[in-house]
Amino acid sequence: MTDSHVVVIGAASIDTKGRSLMPLQPGTSTPGQIRVSVGGVARNIAENLARLGVQTTLLSAVGDDPSGRRILTRTQEGGVNTEHVIVQPLARSAAYIAVLDEEGNPFVSVDDMEVIKAITPRYIYARRSLFAQADMIVFDANLSPRTIDSIMSLAAKHNVPVCADPTSATLATKLKPYLPRLHVVTPNAAETEALCGRKAEKRGQAEQAAKDLVRQGVDIAVVTLAELGVCYATSEGSGHISAVKTDVVDFTGGGDALTASLIFGLLNDFPVDEAIRLGVAAATLTLRCRDTVCPDISLDRIYDCLGV
Repeated sequence: MTDSHVVVIGAASIDTKGRSLMPLQPGTSTPGQIRVSVGGVARNIAENLARLGVQTTLLSAVGDDPSGRRILTRTQEGGVNTEHVIVQPLARSAAYIAVLDEEGNPFVSVDDMEVIKAITPRYIYARRSLFAQADMIVFDANLSPRTIDSIMSLAAKHNVPVCADPTSATLATKLKPYLPRLHVVTPNAAETEALCGRKAEKRGQAEQAAKDLVRQGVDIAVVTLAELGVCYATSEGSGHISAVKTDVVDFTGGGDALTASLIFGLLNDFPVDEAIRLGVAAATLTLRCRDTVCPDISLDRIYDCLGV
């Protein structure tokens, strides 16, 4: 495998997830299970990449608080370089809270990403040498538009491909001005509609939407459809990869594992469809895991899931 270096930029947070044991009823408490783990889209992608053996540097921000220290410790244990993460005095570390229904599907969620504002264009420019050394830049859409612009400008200057995670339907629109300059984008159905104004809830719709994103300039568009699998398009063609049937413990984190493993495959010159198959298998392993990032994810386990 190649000795690649990836720089991942965006959110690192504490995730609190409550899964109901029976149908949720508004306005009252429902018996269930509550779990707290380390998360954040960019951080999750970074940890997955590092656990797959990719040299990974995270650019993010945390508060100078117990949550921030927990985030840094877990991320470092996963093999990620965190030396450039800002520790903000008097700031709250980012937090995400989700309520899952009895099937494990997200029902409602709230995030507090105020500390991410510390990732400014000035902060990015001060670390421009990392861009010159990178084989790929990855960022999530929690970042400000000005910061995203700085990332795209530096990546273009150093001719480094960029992968963007839209993060949510609300945040995805920040990526629209940059679609012609993105190497990879990995939206779900709602994020896809926000990006290109096209429904993507069914396989045929999603494949057409992926083609539309490619027509707008994206090199590789990957639309995730949960149990319906993944649709993708490039300038050379399009296709669909089926999901792996599995018992789901927790849906959060699956998309981040898919993105990381897709990037791993592309960096190692896998054909696009094979790189996406890796991603689907990694997502499956994560769906079976209570943690947002499966702590024992590895290339061997991914291949086992693929039946290779």
